[in-house]
Amino acid sequence: MSGSSPRYIAVYPGSFDPITLGHTEILERAAQLFDEVVVAVGHHPVKRGFFSYEQRVELIREVTAHIPNVRAAHFSGLMIDFCREVGARVIVRGLRAAGDFEPEFQMALANRELEPKVETVFLIPEPQKQFISSSLIREIASHGGPFQRFVPGAVSRAMEARYPQHYGGPAASTDD
Repeated sequence: MSGSSPRYIAVYPGSFDPITLGHTEILERAAQLFDEVVVAVGHHPVKRGFFSYEQRVELIREVTAHIPNVRAAHFSGLMIDFCREVGARVIVRGLRAAGDFEPEFQMALANRELEPKVETVFLIPEPQKQFISSSLIREIASHGGPFQRFVPGAVSRAMEARYPQHYGGPAASTDD
């Protein structure tokens, strides 16, 4: 058999608002399994995020700079269309608890129906990271709590800047 083996590009989609240590753990493991992993920040047409899409992509780039086969991108529309656009054959999703399974299972089945050539792979985070979620981090930070141990340093600094009343940093613009 001649020629090179196929490249396996995976898409790891989500809001990543903000990216957490749970996300980065899944991402580091996915990067060991696939030739390239695209962290895809999805655009929700109605929901305004804590960080802008551009800020999220930039934070992801900063915290994944040590992983050479990872890149961050923003997309809108159907994730499966984005997978086609970047040539991805795999969608990576993290499962934290039993409650995550049903909606993830439904989405995987819908994606398979829309594009049978794209597989969904589920990765389970380390037990000590299974409770971490972006919404939990935002909630803790909004009350001045110690959220820093759950996020990469760049995210910690960016979040502290958004809550100067709690963390003493400069006030960030709210014009995202």
